[in-house]
Amino acid sequence: MGVDAGSVAAERTRGADPTVELAIGGMTCAACVGRVERKLGKLGGVLATVNLVTERATVTHPADMPVAALVDAVEKAGYTARPVRSGPDEPRADHRAVDRLRLRLTVALLLFIPLADLSVAQSLVPSLRFPGWQLVLAALALPVVGWAAWPFHRAALAGLRHGTATMDTLVSLGILAASGWSLWTLATTGGVPDTATGWDAVLHPAGPLYLEVAAGVTTFQLAGRYFEARARRAAGGAMRALGRLRAPDVAVLRGGVERRVPVAHLRVGDLFVVRPGERIAADGTIDSGAAAVDTSAMTGEPVPVEAAVGDAVTGGTIAVGGTVTVRADHVGDTTRLSRMLRAVEDAQVEKSATQRLVDRVSAVFVPAVLLLALATVVGGLLLGLTAADAGARAVAVLVIACPCALGLATPTALMVATGRGAELGIFVTGFRALETVRTADVVVLDKTGTLTAARMRVTDVVAADLHADELLRLAAAVERSSEHPIAAAIVERAGDDLPEVTGFRALAGLGARGTVDGREVLVGRPELVTDVTVPAEWEAAGATVVAVGIDGRAAGAIALTDPLRPGAVEAVAALRAMGMRPVLLTGDGVAAAGAVAAAVGIDEVHAGALPEDKIALVRALQADGHTVAVVGDGINDAAALAAADLGIAVGSGTDVALEAADLVLVRDDLTVLPTAVRLARATVRTVRGNLVWAFGYNVAAVPLAMAGLLNPLVAGAAMAFSSLLVVSNSLRLRNHERSEPDIRASIAL
Repeated sequence: MGVDAGSVAAERTRGADPTVELAIGGMTCAACVGRVERKLGKLGGVLATVNLVTERATVTHPADMPVAALVDAVEKAGYTARPVRSGPDEPRADHRAVDRLRLRLTVALLLFIPLADLSVAQSLVPSLRFPGWQLVLAALALPVVGWAAWPFHRAALAGLRHGTATMDTLVSLGILAASGWSLWTLATTGGVPDTATGWDAVLHPAGPLYLEVAAGVTTFQLAGRYFEARARRAAGGAMRALGRLRAPDVAVLRGGVERRVPVAHLRVGDLFVVRPGERIAADGTIDSGAAAVDTSAMTGEPVPVEAAVGDAVTGGTIAVGGTVTVRADHVGDTTRLSRMLRAVEDAQVEKSATQRLVDRVSAVFVPAVLLLALATVVGGLLLGLTAADAGARAVAVLVIACPCALGLATPTALMVATGRGAELGIFVTGFRALETVRTADVVVLDKTGTLTAARMRVTDVVAADLHADELLRLAAAVERSSEHPIAAAIVERAGDDLPEVTGFRALAGLGARGTVDGREVLVGRPELVTDVTVPAEWEAAGATVVAVGIDGRAAGAIALTDPLRPGAVEAVAALRAMGMRPVLLTGDGVAAAGAVAAAVGIDEVHAGALPEDKIALVRALQADGHTVAVVGDGINDAAALAAADLGIAVGSGTDVALEAADLVLVRDDLTVLPTAVRLARATVRTVRGNLVWAFGYNVAAVPLAMAGLLNPLVAGAAMAFSSLLVVSNSLRLRNHERSEPDIRASIAL
């Protein structure tokens, strides 16, 4: 298979070596995953991680190694491979494969039902047997064990050509052994009637014909494979829905003329128009106009957020109730939505230590089962069993031992959890995050921008010789010419009807002054204005104080505070209830930090911390044996986020903080933080439950099959049920913290 160099658009660089994503076809179990990883790993300098559920391989390779060499190595292992195209339209699942499985399953069912009915009737009531009834069984069974079971035979042949064995090898051998033995008996003896009768003949067949067993194993395996494929497609539904948030085209303003072009043609700095109901095409800043922005599809926030000139907007959200012109700041793969989606996709490919152990076990499991099946035949014959009895036991061993459930236990849960997390406003940027969240016992929280909204608000005004509103109006007139966030808060509180200012002069780091209505107004730090009176309760509350002087005399003061982020109090209380110890760590002063800590219910406070102080605290907590999660949003938090066992960034934070984090919380409501903890714990519980079932099932079932206590037909049904149970258990995470109406809606969809 040749590789068009132009198609390798998904290749990107990580460190010194490029990384390419390959779509792998033909994998059916964890043993397949291990085989592909080993084949790629034998190439010098190649590091590969393969995911069974997403059917993707993330391969880091030397810069001088062509992608065609990687594809060739996968194909030599008996699988198909192709580079993944970049862009939102790249399919995450082959819907045609699901349709083909449905067709084969339908044909198998239509033939197996009368085959099973006839076989049971002939076994229970020997008087109903008629001449040539075995030939009728053969006619019904052959299309099932041949055409319907062909995917298993084809995969087994491909493995045989490359000297490998997979789960399909076990299934194919089981089907061929049962049907081959039956057809050979039919051809050589003319079909000797079964000697066993009644339910014993059904549950423990000892006759020469196992055609209904072969057809039943095929049908049950196809059913399990079909429902598994549908479940895997459903598991990735949330991520595909988020991928569709990208706008297909955009109305760009160039030379004052509006032109609608594909979104791929949008460039940084371009102005584009967004009308009511349209999706914002890129991250940017509103240049003109105002609108409410609906972020519910991406963050889960139910109420649109008002946005006006100067406000930042995120690509993928929808403008409602107004038309805005936006200047593009980030486009294409650099938008926040694209980066988060890519991070989540990377997380779904990443593996935990548990999953790597499962892959190693599965890689040797198939050869071991083949040896066990051979030992079952030999041991049975030595114990005096008939060849039919020994063969039946071997067939049951081959079928029951398929390690399909092992390969699905972790990746299906991870895929569903990351998709549900994205719906809730939680983007997982590394698989270890889900495992670490569950074990974290200390949560270190930044103050400004994390526990607070990072938007100053005027909370109180005191005036000496004039009304408070007049004091605020004069101060705002001066501050309107300043770009400082405190100045913006004062102007916002005063309103739009402000007098003109003349002689404006900024006092760097201190404040500003100017002439308003013929009066000299000075606004700034308290030390600028002599004899200004500051209420003691302001200092106790940690408020920021702005003093106002008029004509050389103290006229009053303005108190500003940074309000708590929505849900901050509830989030801290929930973390405590889950056994986690909250710690406030900030660069702000003691008074401001203490006031916020008291408001949200945090007892341990570290104020006035520089970035290096934050790292030191994290490392000290780790040295005491704690698993530390750090929640922050700013550049000064990035180092602590990276040093922590788990870094959690608030989505409105800086790009540096987002890049350093393992989890990103997109919603403004901080209650999403305990939601992330609960989702992580539920995911780990699901994975453990899946693995307990999958390991326990195989360990218990193989000895039963070797002892002759499992009919091959029952073994096939049990194996298919095992895989289906694991996938269904993982799919329960789709309804994590979903209300009853939401659950009913998801089921209806």
